Amino acid sequence: MRTALLQSSGRPGSVAENLKVLDEAAGRAAAAGAGLLVTSELFLTGYAIGDDIDRLAEPADGDAADAVTETAARHGLAVAYGYPERAGDTVFNSVQLVSADGTRLANHRKTHLFGCFERDHFTPGDRPVVQAELDGLTVGLMICYDVEFPENVRAHALAGTDLLLVPTAQMHPFQFVAESLVPVRAFENQMYIAYVNRVGREGEFEFVGLSTLAGPDGIARARAGHAEELVLADADPVLLAASRENNPYLRDRRPGLYGSLV
Repeated sequence: MRTALLQSSGRPGSVAENLKVLDEAAGRAAAAGAGLLVTSELFLTGYAIGDDIDRLAEPADGDAADAVTETAARHGLAVAYGYPERAGDTVFNSVQLVSADGTRLANHRKTHLFGCFERDHFTPGDRPVVQAELDGLTVGLMICYDVEFPENVRAHALAGTDLLLVPTAQMHPFQFVAESLVPVRAFENQMYIAYVNRVGREGEFEFVGLSTLAGPDGIARARAGHAEELVLADADPVLLAASRENNPYLRDRRPGLYGSLV
């Protein structure tokens, strides 16, 4: 499945403008043959927007979600987008996946919150593995810091995730996560990982870009730079099956030895 990574911070504080950016990117991605478009973390609102997070948060089936489903259906490609999700009085840092016909397929709430900013504005989710079937692939969802915990990604591997989507807000000086950690996660868990970052400065944060689609061989199929960019690469189920056949990591596990981990 050709996958488009929208490396962009959009227009922080304006959902309407970010929906326009998303629609334009969806058109370009579809024209290039993509079946899936993935945005950065909190793309619909912006990341470093303070108390506007609470003001702009919407339910998973809110007006912004309806606009994204219309975009997906109009361009004929699936979309995974980051947004602040309101559920009653609670706000989560979430990513939602919608299909090419506009059906909402899955919604993940970030389980590992990073730093005081996130802990002040969000409640952590409690489901480590959220998946959906998309064009013959089992697609899993995570957000940013979630992927830095090996137990999280291994849980997805054991649940059969083929392509893990990770909207992120990766900031300086942690660019080694995009450069090194994500390809290693893909290799050790035998899956594709689409890691999609923000760029530029927002408030106290400087986002480093470097979005990547890493394959099960640990090689980046696509790698963005430090500016706004739309990059595309393929998640190939044939290569994935061959890699899993040849790589013994998951078969050679000895779970009985790992009890101390929990």
